[in-house]
Amino acid sequence: MTDSAARPYEGPSRARYLLDGRRVGVADLLSGGLLKEGEQLKFVRRLVGETHHATVTSKGWIRLDDGDEFRSPSAAAAAAVGSGSFDGWNAWTVNDGRPLAALRQQLLDQAAEEAGTDTVEERQTSLAPSARHARLKTVREQAEKGEPQSLSVQELLGWWGATGRGPVNDQIEAELANHSLVTAPGFDKVPLDSTIELVKAPDGFSGEELVAGAQAFTAPTANEGESHETGLTVGTLPSALGGVTSVKPTATLEEVITLMTLHDFSQLPVLAGPHHLRGAVTWKSIARTRHVDPNASLSQVIVDARDVRYDHDLIDILPLLAELDFVLVKDQHNAIAGIVTAADVAQAYGDLASHFLLIGEMDRRLRQIIAETFALPEVTALCDPTGERVTSFGDMTVGDYLRVFENPERWNQLGWRLDRKVFIGRLEEIRRIRNNVMHFNSSDPLPRADVDKIRNLNKLLREYGGGS
Repeated sequence: MTDSAARPYEGPSRARYLLDGRRVGVADLLSGGLLKEGEQLKFVRRLVGETHHATVTSKGWIRLDDGDEFRSPSAAAAAAVGSGSFDGWNAWTVNDGRPLAALRQQLLDQAAEEAGTDTVEERQTSLAPSARHARLKTVREQAEKGEPQSLSVQELLGWWGATGRGPVNDQIEAELANHSLVTAPGFDKVPLDSTIELVKAPDGFSGEELVAGAQAFTAPTANEGESHETGLTVGTLPSALGGVTSVKPTATLEEVITLMTLHDFSQLPVLAGPHHLRGAVTWKSIARTRHVDPNASLSQVIVDARDVRYDHDLIDILPLLAELDFVLVKDQHNAIAGIVTAADVAQAYGDLASHFLLIGEMDRRLRQIIAETFALPEVTALCDPTGERVTSFGDMTVGDYLRVFENPERWNQLGWRLDRKVFIGRLEEIRRIRNNVMHFNSSDPLPRADVDKIRNLNKLLREYGGGS
């Protein structure tokens, strides 16, 4: 079996390969000369008095004593123990006692030195890979001292030049993993303006703890290189972790009614502490109970309420919201931290839908302007000389619109008293925004600035292109 990770990468290209958004593997340590074929590894579990042994294979995999081989150190550690989940990079050590994580750091340091300070990323990111490596190294050192760096999700994304989450998530997680870092809570599970911490990944924890949600981070998995899709989670809604007003079980019904009226609440949770949900009071439960007993107490109007984790997929709670109209949300510490209503979800999906509507209007107006101004052969000559793809104006893409407007002769034919280069620059910006939205590349709403760019272009097209 050929392992792509074992291929040698020389010079600056190798440095960029290691630094720029991929997880370093054991095969990289082998090709970098930091490990040798047949080298012995040891995984010591002092608390339970166990020691596990393994060998590095020629293709950079880890072979356990029973003959099973694993590309991932974490998968190898879990298989050696038989259960649970572990950060294999810190679990497995070489003969001199250094963990694989230390060798990985040495390899990344070498790559950063090879790349130098002048490395320029081909993508539009705010930090070069070597600069980002240096920053993450400092952050890891702080985390090891128990002083994790706090920052907003938006600030973290900015290190990679991103404004929203999507395909960049895999790159971020890979580079964090290369430094044994995770975020608490998960940066892809909370709103963009939420504060997170960059903390050191744990050496190991049981699968039971993971299921119980006791951990405040996304743990390393056996399939370390596996990509995963990003979707809306409960925690990405602003109200999910925005705090919640509640009452204790000892409160009076009059207190509840007063709070609900003053805050214009439709429901109010009843908590016997941040981790103990007793239920909720709704206007419906008050009306029904008092219709039978005008002197009913708080305990009589409490109805069942449900809570969900902040990192739960939003789409999975839609049936629950349809039934109850609301759910309480638990944070990374399993404390009730917010509430999500059916109206909150409707607004979130409505915001996403509005982006499609704006982009749809832009497409329609651009196509209409071109169809009313140019003959189809004039367009195909610029966009599809072979005539195999564009057989009607309806076949045109935003890239085709750009090709038409980039042509000075066709631009002059429009008769617009506008600067062609400035217009094309904005249309190119919106083309990238459109692709991210239409290809579902981000789970976040469009930034207000991007929405305004599309709205303003549509306004210009209405004014110069005619039509309603």
